[in-house]
This record gives sequence, C-alpha cells and structure tokens, in this order.
Amino acid sequence: MKQFQFTRNMLLHFLNNVDEKAADVQPEGFNNTIHWHIGHVLVSAEQFMFGYPKMSANLPATYNELFAMGSKPSNWNGEVPSVEQLIQDLEEQSSRIQALSDDFFAKQLPFKFPFGNIETYSDLYTFMTYHEADHLGQMKVMKKLV
Repeated sequence: MKQFQFTRNMLLHFLNNVDEKAADVQPEGFNNTIHWHIGHVLVSAEQFMFGYPKMSANLPATYNELFAMGSKPSNWNGEVPSVEQLIQDLEEQSSRIQALSDDFFAKQLPFKFPFGNIETYSDLYTFMTYHEADHLGQMKVMKKLV
C-alpha cells in the first residue's frame, strides 16, 4: 500500500502544478494530452480494482469512452471532465483503494490478464502502481515540451 500511496501522492503533487490549458496541449509526436493521461490513470485503476464500468458506478460511464486504452482527445465529443474534477476523482479513488482488505488482494482474478504473471488482485495492484508511475513519467515529459 505504501508504494501505491507514494505514487499517487507524487501524481497529485505534479497535477497540482499543471496549468489546465497546458494539460490540453498535445505535443508533436504524442497521441494524447496530459488531460487524457490523468483520466486514463483514473479509469485504469478503477477497472483494475473495482471492475469499472460494469461492476463499479464510482465514476460516470462516459469516463470509459473518454479515457480507456485506445481513446484519444481528438475523438472527444460532448462534455469532458475538467482536470480539477479528475484530480478530485483521483483523491476519492485513493481512499477507496486504501480501504480494500487483505482478503480482497489475496483473491484470484476472475479473468486472464493479457500479459505478465498477474494472477491475484495483489499482482494487479502492483501492475496498477507501475502503470500509474509510467503515465506520470509521460506527463512530466509532455509538461516540459509544452
């Protein structure tokens, strides 16, 4: 839990120092924006730990269309949550993840994860933390380019 909390806190600290206009600039050579990465990290963690969108109503269903793997800002239609809203969602999600029990993490996944040796929710949690840190690194590079 410490590694996730450290990673999430570093992400939130970084996001609190990103200008919302800059978050919507897509640097040359990138498929997405910082805004997209924020939503993607949120949606991915919700999928991994809570079965979003089928088994979780903690986030609006529209978030999946906006931020799931393979989505991109150039395809966005309609209302998109602000960076500020996504930060609030990340903070709330962090509390829900920290409240998960040891029994939950010990459970076998009810599906085959597409790569790696990921068999339990604990394994998936470890991957989720790596995934979040990876996207944070991409956002840091994008902020420097913007």
